[in-house]
Amino acid sequence: MRTARTPPFSIEAILSEPAPDSHLGYGPWKILKRHEVYRDPWLRVTKDDVLRPDGSPGTFSVSHMKAGVCVLAVDDTGFCHLTEEFHYAVGRVTLECVSGGIDPGEDDLSTAKRELGEELGLAARNWTPLGVVDPFTAIAVSPTKLWLAEGLEGIGAKPEPTERIRHVRLPFDEVLEKVMNSEITHAPSVALILKASRTVRQMQ
Repeated sequence: MRTARTPPFSIEAILSEPAPDSHLGYGPWKILKRHEVYRDPWLRVTKDDVLRPDGSPGTFSVSHMKAGVCVLAVDDTGFCHLTEEFHYAVGRVTLECVSGGIDPGEDDLSTAKRELGEELGLAARNWTPLGVVDPFTAIAVSPTKLWLAEGLEGIGAKPEPTERIRHVRLPFDEVLEKVMNSEITHAPSVALILKASRTVRQMQ
């Protein structure tokens, strides 16, 4: 497995947060009290009572989404393997890289391998880590680890019951064009494709 220079990735470290009721400094903010207002298996929403940087009282709400992975699969001919699927939040079909949440007790590489198999029915011999992105930074916590998968072989897809995924295979240059033309808008996919394009050229 090839490795690339990348900052250490720790889900626990990225998701660490001030303890509630602790009067903690948080950058220029001070958290007076934390309330959990919603939780499900994928999302938790908190509302903090705070002192703003100017000293005035207020509240700040944050969505804590499950940490996840994004995988770009590239075969030996230089074609990318993407997913095309209807996504409920944006209300439309999107073209993007394989993505999924990291389950409890699972590391990010194990998740990447599982999601690639489930969504596209592929396994990969070579895995290159390409860092981490925060799709949102103002009101949400959703760290996403990026992986480039190469040396592909078919193993048969096993999508989840709610997933209706079309397997799309396109030349790398065409995928880059779709990023630049905003035909691919999923932020982790955009970052991953751009990073992978540089990595693949360096390895050629």
